[in-house]
Amino acid sequence: MRKVLGVCLVSTGLLLAGCGHNVEQRAATGAVAGAVVGGPVGAAAGAAVGTAVSKGVDN
Repeated sequence: MRKVLGVCLVSTGLLLAGCGHNVEQRAATGAVAGAVVGGPVGAAAGAAVGTAVSKGVDN
């Protein structure tokens, strides 16, 4: 059950990280989603995912 919940949260974070028009907006959206789910560690992970998604989308 925990594994399914983790996969759902990560996939939701990835989807939310795609929201925005530039790197800063995507990183901020990812950080907010991560903070809601995992606190400070989640915020850092969300910001990293948002930045990675932005780099991938921009190329």
